Amino acid sequence: MAREVFHEAATLLHDGLALDGLDEHDARAVVSGLSADLVVEDPGAAVRARSQAVSEHPGDLHDPEGVSASYLVAAAILQL
Repeated sequence: MAREVFHEAATLLHDGLALDGLDEHDARAVVSGLSADLVVEDPGAAVRARSQAVSEHPGDLHDPEGVSASYLVAAAILQL
């Protein structure tokens, strides 16, 4: 069942172009972050907080602004 849910989420994100424009490194970072955030009690708040955190502390991301925006687009697509 969980596999089906994540497959549906992945399809929505792909079709919604949530990761469009990110290189493979940054896209993996977004997928990893979403995987962690989508299983918490309030996934919308978690995704928005991660978007803000990326803006403030980009770490090794190649395009922090794009990653931050991708989290927000994903939240909108998934209606979080």
